[in-house]
Amino acid sequence: MQATTSVDARPVAVVTGATGGLGEQICRAFANAGFRVAAGYRTSASAAHALAEQLEGSGHCALASPVTESAALGRLADEIDARYGRCDVLVNCAGTTRFVAHDDLEGLDDALIDDVLATNVRGPFAMVRALAPLLRRSTLAGGGAVINISSIAAQTAMGSNAMYCASKAALDNLTKSLARALAPEIRVVSVSPGLVDTEFVKSMDLAWRDEQAQRTPLGRLAQPEEIALAVLAAVRDLRFTTGCVLPVDGGRPLR
Repeated sequence: MQATTSVDARPVAVVTGATGGLGEQICRAFANAGFRVAAGYRTSASAAHALAEQLEGSGHCALASPVTESAALGRLADEIDARYGRCDVLVNCAGTTRFVAHDDLEGLDDALIDDVLATNVRGPFAMVRALAPLLRRSTLAGGGAVINISSIAAQTAMGSNAMYCASKAALDNLTKSLARALAPEIRVVSVSPGLVDTEFVKSMDLAWRDEQAQRTPLGRLAQPEEIALAVLAAVRDLRFTTGCVLPVDGGRPLR
């Protein structure tokens, strides 16, 4: 009797910026939930491959995902299709910024502006454009899902620099536009953290961190794991939710 070949029906999540403080926890949350994870990276290949090997379960990989290079993203989509034959979730977690005071107009130079907008706005759009054909074929309950990692800075206009705030506001608007354009096969949601206590934030002045926590009604900063759980919930549990911004900020805008 000829043996039948089993098809791995486990869903697949692609996470850009996978080696960052948020990206790593998002990868871990999806792996723990039974997803196969493609950890996307731009330059940190070794860290991404190490992460893929450490994730719970099997079938994970690390793939180059330079979000500002559309041709490379086309190759990424082909690789995902060849490796898995499906893509159920895209998490746009790759982002960039640099601290520049909002009143320092000269300090926010053209090169930084272009880098922020290309990475934080054009990049997520390019990822969706590349993976939309696969996402449309998803059999995941609720359909394929795109989660854009935004920021409370989109609402408060306070953040690392003025263009970073603008980029996240643009990303939230893009979330709504794409949700309308891609429905009903693909849902699109922004997850909008407040200040998250990543290793990068922990390296900053302790008094400043404590001040930020005191300005938050819940009295602390967000943990990376909490953002990851919100992303997973938006995919797995909020199946009738699309085109919205899901805040995970401890109520910060209330003060």
